Amino acid sequence: MNKNPYDIKLVAMDMDGTFARRDYTYDIPRFKEIMTRMKDNDCQFVVASGNQYYQLRSLFPGYYNELSFVAENGAFVKDREDMLFSADISRDAIVATLELLKKYPEVKNVMCGLESAYCEIGTVSDEFFELTNKYYYRLKWVDDFSLVNDKILKFAPTVPEEKTEDYCELFRNELEGLLIPTSSGHGSVDLIAPNCHKASGLERLVQRWGINPKQCIAFGDGNNDLEMISYCGRGYAMENAPDNVKKAADYICPSNDEDGVLVILDQLFPKN
Repeated sequence: MNKNPYDIKLVAMDMDGTFARRDYTYDIPRFKEIMTRMKDNDCQFVVASGNQYYQLRSLFPGYYNELSFVAENGAFVKDREDMLFSADISRDAIVATLELLKKYPEVKNVMCGLESAYCEIGTVSDEFFELTNKYYYRLKWVDDFSLVNDKILKFAPTVPEEKTEDYCELFRNELEGLLIPTSSGHGSVDLIAPNCHKASGLERLVQRWGINPKQCIAFGDGNNDLEMISYCGRGYAMENAPDNVKKAADYICPSNDEDGVLVILDQLFPKN
């Protein structure tokens, strides 16, 4: 049995800018060794990201079903093979959001459903669709968002990067009580159901597994990681994170390009 001096039972980490390097790779052999030591200590590993589940699981080929996922910023929660939760945005919220976004043609909108994500023909370019397809492996063109027959998990508008905070404030005011904006930076915004975020997804797993938030640790680099960093007993901000995320965290770890998550996990779950 390897040592687990901090009695850690859950490790949650964001993907973009946190676990994955800039080129979207990670040290697979090193990670698998750490996972083995975590399993020996009855510790669960959770991928907690704003990205689509189908994209996230592709990053762990052949063993994604050994992991748990809090995807779509908490709107989708899966414990290995078991689906625990999926958000279902109300029709009123969907209509209000679509009407609001029509007023701002510079905003490029993606509607994210349980079965697929969607782009609307005539509102975004082929280049935008192809770029989005890297993060949403299930992505379809549709003629009209309002005609999509799917359970809607969230909206993912892309705004001009320099206006990210302005748009977050606009969405917060205009959609109050319906949807809440959260941002990972660089113009990427998610509009999610109230009380639906990465920490709420972790809470579902914590309750399922009968553990305590104090036994959890989280790694993140963006504003959409703040809730889970605060929720867990130990919160780590990446060296590449903005100052407000670092301030919210208990510890700072090396950057994603320096394999910061693996560096810390090697320390927390040392080899014999």
